[in-house]
Parts: sequence; structure tokens; C-alpha cells
Amino acid sequence: MMTVDTKILQALTKMPEPLKQEALHYIEYLIEKHSKASFEETPKKRRIGILKGTFVLPLPDDFDQPLEEFKDYM
Repeated sequence: MMTVDTKILQALTKMPEPLKQEALHYIEYLIEKHSKASFEETPKKRRIGILKGTFVLPLPDDFDQPLEEFKDYM
């Protein structure tokens, strides 16, 4: 029984040089894609309280008033 590596090598020996170049580029693409995918699959840990202090409550009294910048559009 032939291994996948042996089958790939046999197929490569039958190919003309331009196709070998194309196969090499595709193999390199697959390797890069796989390495990025495995890196991105690791779940990111959530940090509790990262936005603390970002939102100030209570809201100012003029919160619902139109902004000066948009008076021309109203």
C-alpha cells in the first residue's frame, strides 16, 4: 500500500516544471493557511471590568438635545 507522500512524489515526477511550481505555491499557501487557522482558533480570554469607568452615569441633562455639528442637516 502506497503512502500519501509516495503518491504525491510520483505525481510530481510526472508533471512539467510549470505545474510543479504551481503545486509548490499551493502547498505553501495551505501550510500558511493552516498555521494561521490554528493560531486563530485559540479562544481569547475575556477580561472582566475592562470598560469600567468608560460610561459616566447619570447622563447629562442635554443628552437628547441635537448636536451643534448637525444643525445644518435638521
